[in-house]
Amino acid sequence: MQEPDESLIASGLGGDQAAYRELLARHKKAIFQIIFRIVKNRDETEDLTQDTFMRAFNSLATYRTEYRFSTWLYRIAANCAIDHLRKKRIEALSLDKPVETKDGSVGLEVADNSRNPEERLWAKRKTISISKAIESLPEKYRQVILYRHRDDQSYEEIAQILGLPIGTVKARIFRARELLKKKLKGIR
Repeated sequence: MQEPDESLIASGLGGDQAAYRELLARHKKAIFQIIFRIVKNRDETEDLTQDTFMRAFNSLATYRTEYRFSTWLYRIAANCAIDHLRKKRIEALSLDKPVETKDGSVGLEVADNSRNPEERLWAKRKTISISKAIESLPEKYRQVILYRHRDDQSYEEIAQILGLPIGTVKARIFRARELLKKKLKGIR
């Protein structure tokens, strides 16, 4: 049968490090889950879980036994996560409200640098066309182009992989590029 949390707390306050370790092991998973639901980032959750136990163990003497230890600990975890989010919050700037300067108020204009749907469609079509053009190349040209541009291999590495002289690799890459230019002529 498990020793109650209250007994472990009393032992921990008396200096028993094993009691602290047992409390940590017993509640770590639940604390991690509570914090993760709030911050939604594993690395930050790991750090905040440790912070929660540090805060709890540092203020263990203030724990009142009329409440369940787990409830007290969960509240510390939630507060720790919320404090973290508050510190991370970026100050928002209203786009509708004019900015006051020493020379008066100025409205903000923000350029929209996002691609519009038509540009996205053309980019997608271009990618598909390039892929189809590469796939239509004869095998000896397709291999060298894929090694060079998809896998970022050097001429020497490609020559070694294919067991070819480096001059042959360079010639094939040149020829493959020429074939691709012809196939892709007219695509924006």
